[in-house]
Amino acid sequence: MNTTIDQNWIRDNYQEALAKNIIVIVLALIIIGINGMLVVTYFQIPMFHSDPRYILYISLVINDILTISILVIMFVLTYAMPNVNVSFCCVLLSLGSTTGIITPMILAGMAIERYIAVCKPLHHSQICTVNRTYVLITVIWVFSSIPALIDIIVVIALQPISFFYSLTYCQAIVVYPSVYYTQKTTATQTLFLSIVWITLFYTYFRVLCTAKIALHGHHLSSAKKARNTILLHGGQLLLCMLSYVTPVLVSVLIPLFPAHRTKITFVNYLLTCIFPRLLSPLIYGLRDQKFGKYIKRNFSCGVVIVKVTP
Repeated sequence: MNTTIDQNWIRDNYQEALAKNIIVIVLALIIIGINGMLVVTYFQIPMFHSDPRYILYISLVINDILTISILVIMFVLTYAMPNVNVSFCCVLLSLGSTTGIITPMILAGMAIERYIAVCKPLHHSQICTVNRTYVLITVIWVFSSIPALIDIIVVIALQPISFFYSLTYCQAIVVYPSVYYTQKTTATQTLFLSIVWITLFYTYFRVLCTAKIALHGHHLSSAKKARNTILLHGGQLLLCMLSYVTPVLVSVLIPLFPAHRTKITFVNYLLTCIFPRLLSPLIYGLRDQKFGKYIKRNFSCGVVIVKVTP
């Protein structure tokens, strides 16, 4: 996840700074509110707790809530408190780095689950058990946190203890050694994203082949739905990868429009950090018929009142 915040934003005048913070906070509250409805619905309906597909999905939703919360905290701190305690900053950066890696890894896990459900339906219940799903989520969290732990270890080894009690501008390139951090980040992002893309391509084409040779209408319908779902995973992954592409565009646009530097960086922040978090709840949760039915039942208060009123 791109948690880098342009320090030049603090040069905005009061009106611009207030407007940007309001926009970010309002969008974040909307996203957290939608995701919160999905989380509440999941925990209220026991049926979802025994389905690996929904367990993986809700873990993705909870991770998105954590991600958007960290992003907004770091954004607001850029204006309200530019220099923060190094230890607190390391915690934010570590959580941001970890949750950013978790998103594509869970997408890969969801694609594998759909592949097994369609291509190996007789073995799905044996392979994709609830316990194994929780183990997979734990493994994803552990491996996703390794890069952040390495960053902390390197800083501890290179910096005196007093460094962690000092104040700093909370940005990874400032806290961590720049050359090391750039090389490590490039290597880990390449590794994790390569694994995810290979998984998505493999599962998509296997499901596509199954759809082509399906003889029964129901199985054909399931294969097509799984294929479309995996395509959506790829689309969300592309949005997640915007954080790697847009900095190049920003470096090109800012020299061309130097007077609009803060506006360009702000739009970049919205496109790469905020809007991609809208995709999971809007497409997966509301698109799913089971989730959609229970969300309407739980949160359509007016409809419920009409039905129960004699």
